[in-house]
Order: sequence, then structure tokens, then C-alpha cells
Amino acid sequence: MIDKARTLAVDQVFLDLEDAVAPIAKEAARATIVAGLREGDWGDRVRVVRVNDWTTRWTYADVVEVVGGAGDQLDAIMLPKVQTPEQVVALDLLLTQLEVAHGYPVGGIGIEAQIENALGLMNVQAIAGSSSRLETIVFGPADFMASIAMKSLVVGEQPTGYDVGDAYHYVLMQILMAARSHDLLAIDGPYLQIRDVEGFRRVAGRSAALGYDGKWVLHPGQVDAANEVYSPRQADYDHAENILDAYSHFTSAAGGARGAVMLGDEMIDEASRKMALVVSARGRAAGMARGEHWAPPPA
Repeated sequence: MIDKARTLAVDQVFLDLEDAVAPIAKEAARATIVAGLREGDWGDRVRVVRVNDWTTRWTYADVVEVVGGAGDQLDAIMLPKVQTPEQVVALDLLLTQLEVAHGYPVGGIGIEAQIENALGLMNVQAIAGSSSRLETIVFGPADFMASIAMKSLVVGEQPTGYDVGDAYHYVLMQILMAARSHDLLAIDGPYLQIRDVEGFRRVAGRSAALGYDGKWVLHPGQVDAANEVYSPRQADYDHAENILDAYSHFTSAAGGARGAVMLGDEMIDEASRKMALVVSARGRAAGMARGEHWAPPPA
């Protein structure tokens, strides 16, 4: 699986020491992860290791052995089941000591915080501001559903009886607001029905519509769907680029130095430019090719 992960069209791969590893195998798995980070070519994929959470007996040694063995091959540590900002601070301090001890740049290893229970959600704003190392807030739906006693066994799907609205909207928005207020990425968690690609698209579409930066995939069959859902539609990407071109022209001296103009039947202004920048940036990151090009009117 580690070898195959190096070949997938994904932005990030995380190697797991938590739920994917049986308790009796966790200590031996650290060496497997160190070897996996050191061997083979990961290309430009972000390399992350998820350690066990602070309520277990494994966290400290997970971090010490992984960073000590392959810290120079590691972009971030993912901390699951974060409940308080102090848990992030503790990991930050441990990483600083390890970086100093091994001669790595201090602050070079980032942190991803996973929100998986009610207390973590209530503290998510403080968690998001707890460390300069923090890069990402991740929603962990399965443990979260269990923590609030949600009446469902299908991760990410609406619970039986919830027939109006979205049972996850409040959770997703709380995480998104905390992330954005601290300039962090917001990532949606996994969809466990790995052969139901349409189900994955449907669930991913909710967080993508809100502005999430991506979603975990558990199987190569989910990769294409994720890349499609979190990339702009072609028409939206073309429109965003046209807004940027038109606004740049009309606010220039050659275009009349105007602040608000019409683009077809739509008024565009500075706020339009900011919205277009978001869509444009995601389209460019996805490698999209522009179709329709706007041209300034004849002089």
C-alpha cells in the first residue's frame, strides 16, 4: 500500500499509526513508517504521519521514533482526537526539542489537528490558534458521530430520521470558520463505503460547496472523484479568469479607471475579484486549461 501510494494522483499521503494499526502492532509499525518515508520517491506529495492521540500510551514514542528516524523526510504530524489547545501545544514543544536534537530547522515540521469529538469541536477556535506549526484542521466523522451518539452506522451519510437539511452542516461550518480565521486548510474526513463512488461524490459535494480544500480518500477508486469534486467546474473556472481579466482592464487607466463595471449581465467589483481569485487559484492548482477568453471592447 505504501508503494502504491507513491504513484497516486493525490496532494498528500499520510502514513497511519492510529486506527489503521492494531494495538499489538503499533510499536513495530513505527519502523515500517520510517522505512516507508525514507525509501522510494514521493515526488511533490506532502508526507504526513498520523500518530496516536494523547490519551493513549503511544503518542510520545510515536513522535520520537518517527521524527528521529525520518524527520528530514516528513512534512507534518497529524494529531487525532484533539480536544484542547494544550494538546497541540504539547506536540509543538516535543517537535521543537526533537528538531533541535537532530539538527532539523525549528518549526519545519507542521501539525494537522483532527477534530473527532464534541469537546474538540467546542474548542476548535482555540485549537486553530494554538500553534504557529498548525497547517490544517481535519474533520474526523466516524469518531465524531460516535462521540455525540448519532443514530447512524454509515459514516458521513444522513442519520435515519433526519429528513430536512444536513446533520453535519454545523460541524463542517464550525471547523471551516476556525480554519479560515487562522489561515489554515480545512479538510473533510473519509467516506468508508469505498466502492460507492457516487456516494463519495455526494458527501464530498457538501464540504466542497462550503469551501473545504479537500477530502481524505481511503482507496485509489476515490481519487479521481475527489480531484473532480474539489476542482472548479470548467465554466466556473473560465468565468473566474474572465472576471480577473476584465476587472484588471477596467480598473486601469486604459480601461477608464472604473471600480465597478458590467461583464455581460453581471456587475463586477473588488469583491468579485476576490471571489474569482479563489476559483482561479483552485483551477490552476488542478492544472485546468482555460477555455473561454475575455477580450476588452474595441477602443
